[in-house]
Amino acid sequence: MTIDRRLFIGAALGLAMARAAAAAQQWGDPPTAYVPGPGLPVWPPAEHFPLWPGRPPGAPEPLPVLAPTMNGPHDRRELWLRGIGEPMVAVFRPARPDGRAVLIIPGGGYGFVSVHNEGIDVASTLTSHGITCFVLAYRLPGEGWGNRADVPLQDAQRAMRLIRSRAGMWHIEADRLGIVGFSAGGHLGLSLAVGHADPVYQPIDAADRLSARPAYAGIAYPAVRGFPPFWGDSPSAEIQARYTTIPRIGHETPPLFLVHAMDDPVVPIQNSLDLIAAARASHVPVEAHLFESGGHGFGALHLPEHSSGRLWPELFERWITARS
Repeated sequence: MTIDRRLFIGAALGLAMARAAAAAQQWGDPPTAYVPGPGLPVWPPAEHFPLWPGRPPGAPEPLPVLAPTMNGPHDRRELWLRGIGEPMVAVFRPARPDGRAVLIIPGGGYGFVSVHNEGIDVASTLTSHGITCFVLAYRLPGEGWGNRADVPLQDAQRAMRLIRSRAGMWHIEADRLGIVGFSAGGHLGLSLAVGHADPVYQPIDAADRLSARPAYAGIAYPAVRGFPPFWGDSPSAEIQARYTTIPRIGHETPPLFLVHAMDDPVVPIQNSLDLIAAARASHVPVEAHLFESGGHGFGALHLPEHSSGRLWPELFERWITARS
């Protein structure tokens, strides 16, 4: 029996992410109900918008019920989302918008959305540079949706199209809208970068005539080999091909900016090394910052002040500027 190496790596990575999610549940006290307090963000923020005018594609009955909780170690309790029955985009405006915009895609192993560490914190950092930020709270495949494998990409494509359709409202330039995704959100971000035109849902309004292609894609510690729990128990060959993203990199892939720590215990650095090699082979512009240490899930703020990795948002902002 021949085992496809891509599926073997995907299965190993899926197991690693499952173990990481289980370990996360064991950090400190059990998850607690989320009640915003001093120093904690409100979710959703005042400015946000839904992705779908009615029930999202493949909606189960009943819809999942939003369950925000505080999770993580004692020194880093943060907001996680599950039960996202009504996916949405939160808007974070800079004091002086300069036309650039980024859709931020948090991670969470497709089992939760790390909307605080890899969403709100990233937005607060990038808005200080004049970039208008949009944080995506996307649906999770394992919560009863039909066509479960396509659910996150449906939300990501729809978010890009809606943002572009309302660019004037936020004083942004539609052709300067990019993305930055983290871990599983890095997988989703790369799925969007290579599959922005994949027909994963039926168009429903004029916005769906617009392109979902990012102008550029920031990918942080990306789990790009796929997730068996994300695909389901018996993924079709079509689904495996769609979400095994590295072989799909080609001339339509936007420029890539990669961030990864060499000591990442969850997503091996080889994920980014393979992504760099594929981009170079396909003549896709790529810039990569591989830091000696930092572990996994450091977002924008969870590295020591003296760490070189703490500078990645500034490097990303400069890279965007150079591409404009």
